[in-house]
Formats: sequence, structure tokens, C-alpha cells
Amino acid sequence: MDENKKIRVAITQGDTNGIGYELIFKALSEPSMLEICTPIIYGSPKIATYHHNALDSDIKFTIINNANEAADGRINLLTTFEDEVKVEFGKPTEESGNAGLRAIDRALADYNEGLFDVLVTAPIDNSDAFQFSGQSRYIEDHMECEGQGLSILVSDSLRMALATRNLPLHQVSESITKESIENAIKKFYTSLKRDFRISNPRIAVLSVNPKAGDNGLLGTEEQDILIPAIKELAVQDIQAFGPYAADKLFGSGDYDYFDGILAMYYDQGLAPFRAIAADEGVNYTAGLPIVRTSPEMSASFDIAGHNEAEPTAMLHAIFNAIDIFRHRKEYDEPLADPLQKLYHEKRDEGAKVRYAIPKKRDDRVAGRTDSKPVDGAAAE
Repeated sequence: MDENKKIRVAITQGDTNGIGYELIFKALSEPSMLEICTPIIYGSPKIATYHHNALDSDIKFTIINNANEAADGRINLLTTFEDEVKVEFGKPTEESGNAGLRAIDRALADYNEGLFDVLVTAPIDNSDAFQFSGQSRYIEDHMECEGQGLSILVSDSLRMALATRNLPLHQVSESITKESIENAIKKFYTSLKRDFRISNPRIAVLSVNPKAGDNGLLGTEEQDILIPAIKELAVQDIQAFGPYAADKLFGSGDYDYFDGILAMYYDQGLAPFRAIAADEGVNYTAGLPIVRTSPEMSASFDIAGHNEAEPTAMLHAIFNAIDIFRHRKEYDEPLADPLQKLYHEKRDEGAKVRYAIPKKRDDRVAGRTDSKPVDGAAAE
């Protein structure tokens, strides 16, 4: 891999009545950005100019019609469509939401042609005016991927995967099976190794019920589904631990002993993640051919056009996409020719490795009374 080659980063405009362009302009105004990547904004020159003037931005971009015209050392804005789209800051409309999806459509077509390396999507919200299934699912559907990706929320100190998608709470239990949990953990494990270059990942599995089911008093999903899945994965040398009650794992700070946390449902994962990550969170869709990230934030219609949006999450989304792309290259190269290098993983001498090998297989299951969990987390 050529370490000096600049990564081509496609960035879609998001809902054109939200803060997408503000996030993009502020992130790309960072002096180092053009030194590490070649950005290609997928959007509309007319809409971009409207936002640019309203925000009194001093950023300069070059309009192109095809991604192969993108040049290093400048911000490239690719004309996704020529149609007139009215910009109404703060007002979600079907037109503004569709403008964001049209940018994604063009970007995915260009990705299939090999015209860029990674994709970063600015926010699009589901609303009464514009209803859709979310960008992650939209991208999966239009890439015709086998299976579905795994949403991983990423910050400097935490990686949180979601075992289920945005479901009503009463549907969570019925959607969780031993097989689905095993598949989620395997995808998470593979992503931690390949995308984040963690040689010996340790994954904490959160419980479905309060107090990890309290020995069946508050529910049996832990005993019937989660513990059997964890034991099955132990035979495959995948280090999953739990199930842990979320309040104790996060309240005690013991989540820091793990490389990743698997939450069972949206609020269980998002609430602690947003409290810990503050404004730096990134949403990464693992398990897809394309590296796709987005800032973990909404279109923020309430502040659209006010020049108040904080761009940190967008910056992190771009940096994470670049890092993951490089990590995949690094991980995959030895596998293409295994005789070149028999052991390809980067060694990790951090504190987590010292905790990585449990003394007993049984210690993978939380709640034992005869021994302390190896990871140091309190038993439920």
C-alpha cells in the first residue's frame, strides 16, 4: 500500500435544509485536511453556494461533473443534479430529504466504478415530511449486500455495536435469537480485528433485562439466548463476556476493560454512548464492502443556517473512515499472499492485552459466585 497516496473521501450533502453543508464546510476548513485526503462533496453547486453565502463561509471549492476530475489539494464539489431545490433552513421537506438521497445514489454508482475510497454521509432525518429507513439500511439495500451491516458507534474511548436496529421496545426480545447474537458478535469481532486493528478483541455483551435477568426472575433471555451464544463463541476462541447489566457496567466504568460493547437495543446503546462521547461520536456501518461513516448527530433543523453547528463529529467521521480504509488494506495485504508474511496483525502492548486471556472458560459468563470475572467487571 502506498502510504503517500491521498485517500479519496466522498462526502454526501445530507438533508439540504439541515446542517449538512455547515458541517462539511467547517470540517474541510481544517488546515490539515487537504494534506491527508482528497475530498469530493456530492451535492448541488447551487445549494452549496446558498449555504456558503448564508454561513459567510470563506471555504473555496471547485465544481466538477465527474469524480475522475477530482484533484488533490483542493475541495471538489461534484454536481449530483442540476434541478432547482428550494432551501428552507430548519424545515424538513420531502424535497430536501430526497436531495440528500440523490447524492448517496450518485456516490454509490461512482464507488462501483472505483472512483473514490471511502464514504462519509451528512445527516438525513426521518420526519413526518420525509420518511425513510435510515441511511445505513438505504446504502445496504442499494449496494445489494449479502446480509446486513452492523452499526458501530465509535469515539476515542468506546465502540458500541447494536444487536438490533431501530425497533419498538416490545419487538426487541422477539427479534433476538441465539443465532442473531452469535452473528452480531462475529461481525463485531471481525470488524475490531480488521477495521480497528485490535489483535485480540474483548467484547462485553449487555443483557436484555434489568439486572441481567436476576437469575430468571426478570426474564430468561439471558439464560436461554445470551449465555448459550457466549459459550458457543468461546469454543471458537471469540472472547465475548457477559451478559452484563448496562447500569452496572457503565456506572462502574468497567466498560473500559473491553474493546467493544454489544448493546441489545437502540436506547441501551445510544444513551451511555452519547453521555460518554459527547460531540465526537461517529456512526460506522461495519460488514459492508464500502467504508461508510457519518457523524453521530441529527440534521439539527433547529440551528440550521445559524452557524452554530459543532463540526467535531464530522471531522472524526472523516478521520475514522480514512483510518479504517488503511487498516483494511494493512490487514488484507498479507492474506492476499500468505507466504509473504505469516503473522500479519499489529501487536498491541496496551493494558487490554494484559487482560485478554481469561483464566477459565467459565469466567466468560457474568454472574458466577465462585470466582471474580477476569476482566475486573463486577458480577451481576
